[in-house]
Amino acid sequence: MATAHSRALARLMVSPSVILLLMWMIVPLGMTLYFSFLRYNLLMPGMETWAGFDNYYYFIQQPSFWIALTNTLVLVLGVLCITVIGGIALALLLNQPFRGQGIVRVMVIAPFFVMPTVSALVWKNFFMNPVNGMFAHLAKALGFAPLDFLSQAPLASIILIVSWSWLPFATLILLTALQSLDSEQMEAAEMDGAGWLSRFRYLTLPHLTRSITVVVLIQTIFLLSIFAEILVTTNGGPGVASTNLPFLVYSQSLLSFDVGGGSAGGIIAVILANIVAIFLMRMIGKNLDA
Repeated sequence: MATAHSRALARLMVSPSVILLLMWMIVPLGMTLYFSFLRYNLLMPGMETWAGFDNYYYFIQQPSFWIALTNTLVLVLGVLCITVIGGIALALLLNQPFRGQGIVRVMVIAPFFVMPTVSALVWKNFFMNPVNGMFAHLAKALGFAPLDFLSQAPLASIILIVSWSWLPFATLILLTALQSLDSEQMEAAEMDGAGWLSRFRYLTLPHLTRSITVVVLIQTIFLLSIFAEILVTTNGGPGVASTNLPFLVYSQSLLSFDVGGGSAGGIIAVILANIVAIFLMRMIGKNLDA
């Protein structure tokens, strides 16, 4: 009886937070779903009419939708490749004993705490500026013409900027996993004549598998909603060359004032993100059970 009373009391104490969280999520989602079925333009207040699934059909039929969807997938896959491979390399390097190891680790992890808008502005003006940027000065010093990264390679530039921000996260997770690796196994393998490549392939990499899957899952969820870096640097251009789904929804809703079409695009983006998340969670679940 006392146990049931304690459980009821615990649920009662937790319920305000749960209700607030549900309202925080369900109310905006419900309003977005409702608006997605309306012809609702901010330039024509009071002229809302029922549209059914026309907004969804219109949003999907746009050529820019398929370009934005492709850009979203390329952006996610590109950042994951750079951060996972670079994270493993940095984790292996930082796991070695050397003087000033703690300071170096803090410096490597620090970019993760920089706001996306700030990091995008730094990359845009300090590194990638075709006139006064650091890359332009290096190209001139080597006798090459400076490259306007944000105009000539916009999506690759976004991938580089986002990877710089997320690389410390992958490094931190993988470094933590490396520190739990049994050193006796590595020493035994080395005594048996195994080279560093064999030790990495058969001991280190299998040990990091679970951490890599966690990094991929968490980063994918956040990378599907990348927006600030695109807005600050390329504004989705040139044309739609660096437009992803969140930026396309923003353009439809706030630049074209089409709340109905933008809401439909937001629902489509949420559905696609959930499909990807479910697929990754199942894949990770199988990996963890193995």
